[in-house]
Amino acid sequence: MKNIEQKLLHKNTNPTSMRLLIYDYLAKQQHAVSLTEIENYFEKADRVTIYRTLKTFEEKGLVHSVPENNTTKYILCDDDCDEQTHQDWHLHFYCKICKTTTCKEDFILPQNNLTDYRIDEIKFFAKGICEKCLQ
Repeated sequence: MKNIEQKLLHKNTNPTSMRLLIYDYLAKQQHAVSLTEIENYFEKADRVTIYRTLKTFEEKGLVHSVPENNTTKYILCDDDCDEQTHQDWHLHFYCKICKTTTCKEDFILPQNNLTDYRIDEIKFFAKGICEKCLQ
């Protein structure tokens, strides 16, 4: 938890006990998770507290949100993300069979080096069938 506390402090985020627990939970996930999934994991936690934690994490560059069908899922950001820009310029892939969303780091958008404008966020999303379900 000390390492997580340092990550939160580095992103100017107060490391409350709930924030530490949610970050730890997200760090253990292999795919993006919804607010409902997090809420089910923390049965006794307040839904609003979890939601506010996720929004704070997103604002501080700790997680990025992935819109999926009629819900939003969350996954940890790379360390390069910050309050101004999210550097998750990779494909977010939704499997229609197992219903999971994962980051595909091998599909990366080229970064723009122009200085007359700044791109703060890109949503790069695809639907299909994942490697596991194809087998």
